[in-house]
Amino acid sequence: MNIGLRIFLGYFLIVALAALLLAQVFVEQVKPGVRQAMEDTLVDTANMLAELATDDLVAGRIATGRFARRVREVAARDFGAEIWGFDKRAASYRVYVTDARGIVVFDSSGQATGADYSRWNDVYLTLRGEYGARSTRADPDDPDSTVMHVAAPIHDARGAIIGVLTVAKPNRALQPFIARSQAVVLRWGAVLMGVALLVGLVAAWWLSRQLGGLRRYAHAVTAGERASPPASAGEFGELGQALETMRVRLEGKQYVEQYVHSLTHEMKGPLAAIRGSAELLETPLPDADRVRFAGSIHAQSERLAQMIDKLLALAAVEHRQRIEQPVPVDAAELAAEVAELCAPAIAGAGVELELQIGAVGRIEGDAFLLRQALANLVGNAVEFAPAGSVVGLRLRRDEGEAVFEITDQGPGIPDYALPRVFERFYSLSRPDGGSRSSGLGLCFVAEVAALHGGRAELANREGGGAIARLVVPLR
Repeated sequence: MNIGLRIFLGYFLIVALAALLLAQVFVEQVKPGVRQAMEDTLVDTANMLAELATDDLVAGRIATGRFARRVREVAARDFGAEIWGFDKRAASYRVYVTDARGIVVFDSSGQATGADYSRWNDVYLTLRGEYGARSTRADPDDPDSTVMHVAAPIHDARGAIIGVLTVAKPNRALQPFIARSQAVVLRWGAVLMGVALLVGLVAAWWLSRQLGGLRRYAHAVTAGERASPPASAGEFGELGQALETMRVRLEGKQYVEQYVHSLTHEMKGPLAAIRGSAELLETPLPDADRVRFAGSIHAQSERLAQMIDKLLALAAVEHRQRIEQPVPVDAAELAAEVAELCAPAIAGAGVELELQIGAVGRIEGDAFLLRQALANLVGNAVEFAPAGSVVGLRLRRDEGEAVFEITDQGPGIPDYALPRVFERFYSLSRPDGGSRSSGLGLCFVAEVAALHGGRAELANREGGGAIARLVVPLR
């Protein structure tokens, strides 16, 4: 499981848990909150009606007086109200009055007149001078049938409690408001949770993408490939640049150590030859031997100079991660320039150059490096080609790539050498018995090809000789 998925799952669990807890708290608080508001209203209503009922209760006409008549007339009234989308057509109150003993003397519903309510909390507590209220199920088997009762005392002129007025209202009347409030809370909670999860998904994707880029860059560097740190802003960009700086410094140190070791190894042969020839020249020698040993010193010193020059050129290419300022290069013009550049060496070797250049389009890169790489391939073919033979330079297009092919009619490449021809300092003896090359030319070609996103190939061809290819993507 990648880190992006782990981050998203962790974020999802946190958000889901927080949303569940918040939804639970809000939903559970809606019902008590609404009922508390209703109880507050019932307290006001009960006390107001208690004052209005006082005169009739004192006069002994609470069941037949003006108060009772007005309360009954409320039941016939059409309210015609609309409360937040819900119609309110009739009263849902029940009002009853008990005397000082708790006996019901008036009931707006007519169902409990004469009943003893002295044990109900609303009446019992109020008669004792306390706040009286209760919530009782109308149907013992239905938990949603509860009715809230709030009582207020009725006082005589001396302040004594002579009765209790209770206002009752079913909690079911508030259920539509509670259900809608809960639905609103749940709906917006789901929306907020969805938005939070979307933000978490985007954040996890972005973080995974940044870390993935750094991981791919690290793997590419480990594999020795040319790679650039991912383009990122902020801390990830700084981390990528820090990794790039670390890579450059470590590679630079290893690069120097490797080159010093390789150069020291390769210089031993020419230096030994120069030292041996110089020691012999210090002794009396015939003129012919003196000329021969002096020529050997000159040849070996020239070989050392070429090796150092090519090594510097190869180091410059190997150390580059990319072409900083690539330019369009016409492939056909490049091949023609290489043919002209190599003409003196071809003529001196007594071979013929055969050109087959087609118009394949443009490639993008460094024209100087491409020219040097092709010149190395042509020069390598000329060195192995016998006098009077033909060296071919062909340019063709193959599925969006420019393919430069250089052929010769020489002895070809031994099977044991094919896997190593592009290694640094690896070279083969020339057919004429001359000294080996520096072994850096083909390595240079391979590096230039890789720098341009292409490849270099060398193989034996049918009919004898070798065929070298430099393949570069077309623009």
